[in-house]
Amino acid sequence: MIVRNIALAALAMVLAPACALAAPTPAHVVYGENPAAGGYFQHDGVKLYYEVYGQGPPLLLIHGNGASIWSMKNQIAFFSKHYRVIAMDSRDHGRSGDAAGPLTFEAMTDDLAALLDHLHTGPALVLGWSDGGIEALLLGIRHPDQVTKIAAMAANLYPEGIAAEFHKAGGAPPKADPGHVPTRAERVEALDRDEPHIKPDALGAITAPTLVLASDHDAIADEHTLEIYHHLPNAQLVIFPGATHMIPVDDPALFNATVERFFRTPFVKTDRVGGLLKSMARMKAEYAKTSR
Repeated sequence: MIVRNIALAALAMVLAPACALAAPTPAHVVYGENPAAGGYFQHDGVKLYYEVYGQGPPLLLIHGNGASIWSMKNQIAFFSKHYRVIAMDSRDHGRSGDAAGPLTFEAMTDDLAALLDHLHTGPALVLGWSDGGIEALLLGIRHPDQVTKIAAMAANLYPEGIAAEFHKAGGAPPKADPGHVPTRAERVEALDRDEPHIKPDALGAITAPTLVLASDHDAIADEHTLEIYHHLPNAQLVIFPGATHMIPVDDPALFNATVERFFRTPFVKTDRVGGLLKSMARMKAEYAKTSR
């Protein structure tokens, strides 16, 4: 969406075989511009750039609209201590090439699935932010065998899921000009103006445990985040207080710790009534012991 371009504008050789160790990360390394950890591969006619850091279970990070690998720097630095972190510049973004055809979330999602195949990772944890959250959900729909858990921050299923304030700020779309060849920036901006178009019921196909994250002052409408959460069969919900769409950079310690806890903790589906009664019984039992 247009707001992601606004919000993220300020964030102004193929790797060795998968069994090899990822390159160390000196303090001066700039994520997204690190040849020692970077590589290219080809998918669907597009040359795509990615970087890999750390060792452990595979974790795919997905950036947002108009951004790049660098925008996830706080997450790469944190998660690469315990995971094999994989991040890619989406088509029409960063160091990756441009698509010949229309730019769609489905094509971008299939690029990510192809990257996991290219690196022979097996099923991976997935963390996506903004447009990356959309792609994370689409991975669960289109490539369920490649996903173990999903954390989707500030995703939307359709353009109307964006908070009303941002529709007003975005203004009217440009007039159609059949002779105009869109620039990369225009193609990326149009992506969020015109897409995605995911039916809420389609989320029922996602069997992977999914953490839905948003902020209480997010660019995504509060009710839309709840709509996503309620249509997922195995989901948990986190709303960050006093925060915006940009919490992954504004408060990375809180954001990363929240996602890490979800990834590390075995998923248990909570029963609204049964869980309450079980906890009340435990509380009463504990009180009975202390009051003797």
